Amino acid sequence: MSERAIVENDSEPKANMDAIYVQPDPRAYFRELAKVDYTIPDLAKPVFRRLVEALSERRAIPLQALDLGCSYGVNAALLKHDLSMEDLRQHWTRGALADATAKEIVEADREFFGEDRADNDIAVIGLDQSEPAIAFAEEAGLLESGMAVDLENVPLPAIIAEKLAGTDLVLSTGAVGYITEQTFGKLLPAITRDSTPWIANFVLRMFPFDAIAETLAQWGYVTEKLEGRTFVQRSFVSDGEQARVIAALEKLGIDAAGLESEGQLHAEFFLSRPRDEAEALPLERLLAD
Repeated sequence: MSERAIVENDSEPKANMDAIYVQPDPRAYFRELAKVDYTIPDLAKPVFRRLVEALSERRAIPLQALDLGCSYGVNAALLKHDLSMEDLRQHWTRGALADATAKEIVEADREFFGEDRADNDIAVIGLDQSEPAIAFAEEAGLLESGMAVDLENVPLPAIIAEKLAGTDLVLSTGAVGYITEQTFGKLLPAITRDSTPWIANFVLRMFPFDAIAETLAQWGYVTEKLEGRTFVQRSFVSDGEQARVIAALEKLGIDAAGLESEGQLHAEFFLSRPRDEAEALPLERLLAD
């Protein structure tokens, strides 16, 4: 791990954080995220919990959720164990673990994230490009199943397609931008084989969601955006990153004043559902509480 694990590239608006996903456990990952106040999983949690509650009234539990860009199983930890990002940071960066091996971290976490402590209303499977992150999340018991595959560049393997059948909820808190309509187009035949999952994405404002929404529409989905609200993802790593993001937003005709201009990346929330379900319970009413 280099001293500056979050890498900036002048040709890309947002700093690249890939380097923090290659370790065999989450300690370095959380040290780096703490530097930029990475908070969107905390802000997304109550939204996801509301979706789980609404789906639980309509479908058998445990619900199966697919977390896109799941890294080390962070969303699973927050949803299944009622933890926060600060709880996880303290857990994985405490001094007692400084000299532990990755194997020792996994063994301790199997107990910490034990089945008897989990919310059994939801089972989380994860998809991510990082094999080490997926392996950890599976071994620690955060994910029921994990899949390391880059669907932007390869077909969906048949063995993974089988695991995705019966998915009730697809969620992401930062994957869009790394993944595009290419990934969703490959997932849709598998995730809609036995059910019609709700698809919930928190998307940075610099990444238009139109192409993904159009792909979902071909499968009968209606996409709604939560109007009038944004969600902080993290602080900028530098003035340079902030300037590049604001320039990218300006090209899209999006005003950064009061949001990205204040030093933080902001995301919007999109929910895609079958038309009849979206019409019966519009997004604003669904999240009214």
